[in-house]
Amino acid sequence: MVGPTRPQFVLFGSSIVQLSFSHGGWGAILSDIYARKADILLRGYFGWNSRRALQVLNQVFPKDAAIQPSLVIAYFGGNDSMGPHSSGLGPHVPLPEYIESMRKIVIHLQSLSEETRIILLSCPPVDEEKIRGNQSQYLSELVRTNELCQRYSDACLKLGQEMGVKVVDLFTALQKRDDWMDACFTDGIHLSAEGSKIVVEEILKVIKEADWEPCLHWKSMPTEFAEDSPYDLVAADGKTTLNPSEWTFYREHHWD
Repeated sequence: MVGPTRPQFVLFGSSIVQLSFSHGGWGAILSDIYARKADILLRGYFGWNSRRALQVLNQVFPKDAAIQPSLVIAYFGGNDSMGPHSSGLGPHVPLPEYIESMRKIVIHLQSLSEETRIILLSCPPVDEEKIRGNQSQYLSELVRTNELCQRYSDACLKLGQEMGVKVVDLFTALQKRDDWMDACFTDGIHLSAEGSKIVVEEILKVIKEADWEPCLHWKSMPTEFAEDSPYDLVAADGKTTLNPSEWTFYREHHWD
């Protein structure tokens, strides 16, 4: 551990999470937005489904940890929603089991602390044509369709409503762009920089509108070591200094 202790935001999920610091990803963007305000911790596992998440849940989120996360953003469903393989192997998880697995994950996260907040990300759409064109010689055929993605996305949304948990509807959000298939993915499945911007916008919208105490929106959180200092950059008048603690002009996108 290094100090001072900041609120922890944990990103927990499969490859959409593991790759969230690549390609201008949404995890990296959140780390920038919450610089000096919260620590963004990555717990992403390429290829995982909700079954594997349950197997390690107590290790990733031990109930006896001295510090519990202020926010967990969890995503599973894309791999679960893949069509079943004839061998019985592979990441597919039947929809009823997926729903119960996500329910167990939410219950565990809710038990960590009264102040641990949860946001679920629903299954995003895919570019089916691009997936078919990118088939690897090392993998059996990937059965990923938007019909399946929508079923698992809808189930996640319904579960969130039932349990009083915030859910970002990625299936709908990404498709609001007319060119979503070209703009939002690197390979038809994983998010490009443009796709990640949409994810960040939706997450920030949920955080801003949530009735959480304390508020976890970046503009409402204190900035670490934000006091004025004679060691700050000298202003044009040559007599005062300028405190850069809250500067955001360097960002390519100005977030609300």
